[in-house]
Amino acid sequence: MIIIAIIILLVIFSVVFSFMSPWGFVPIAADWSEIDMLLDATLVITGVVFAAVALFMAYALYKYRNRAGHRAEFEPENKRLELILTAATSIGIIAMLAPGLVVWNKYITVPDDAETIEVIGQQWSWAFRLPGEDGRLGAVTTQDIYETPFGLSAVDLAAYDDILIDDNEIHLLLGQPVKMVLRSIDVLHDFYVPQFRAKMDLVPGIVTYFWVTPTRTGTFEIICAELCGVGHSEMRGYVVVEEEGAYNEWLAEQETYAELAAKEHIDSVEYANNSE
Repeated sequence: MIIIAIIILLVIFSVVFSFMSPWGFVPIAADWSEIDMLLDATLVITGVVFAAVALFMAYALYKYRNRAGHRAEFEPENKRLELILTAATSIGIIAMLAPGLVVWNKYITVPDDAETIEVIGQQWSWAFRLPGEDGRLGAVTTQDIYETPFGLSAVDLAAYDDILIDDNEIHLLLGQPVKMVLRSIDVLHDFYVPQFRAKMDLVPGIVTYFWVTPTRTGTFEIICAELCGVGHSEMRGYVVVEEEGAYNEWLAEQETYAELAAKEHIDSVEYANNSE
């Protein structure tokens, strides 16, 4: 009887704590409220299943407890019970997965007016690349990853106006859809901003992506949500969402690949002259 009481109290505590918990989602700052709804639906469905299974265990312990004059019977299978459990499980899984597939379809369908930003992850920092005046990102190659900034191809003219941000902070324009193109140059990482809800792995050798539309201004922390080595906990950055004026001012301060290459060339010439 003590075990039955513990099980019932555990269910009651879990339900009450779920409604009265001081912890919850951070305030959303993007247009992915559907993800919050999916998480809530999953919590409700799994919570109902947990409570039902636990209370059934308590019921079974009480009903089939050892009593004088009662004898257990071996029943190797019960087709009716198996059909009921299979149907109930199928309904629960469909209820969780079907809405998720609808949201996933939206998640990977980038709006036509979305801007593109490349996110580069490496142990243990972030960097970013924006298209220049031509509106497209230049080519990158694995062979150039340690030869040129971000692995940009020196023979692709479209790369020279790309804006390079070798810093853990990226700025986004409020209300502007953004396609985040993700690339890792070493191990598996994951780009995650809790306030955006959206996240995606950076897989070596593969370019992944997701899109998001920031809906409120502020500074939000970037977290690597995939264990990537001893410095994993320090792999943090910031997304700053701004109004158009502040965003354009920040953008004008950033350097292009051509400007950076010119500076490196001047520095190398000066070093050579000073060494003579």
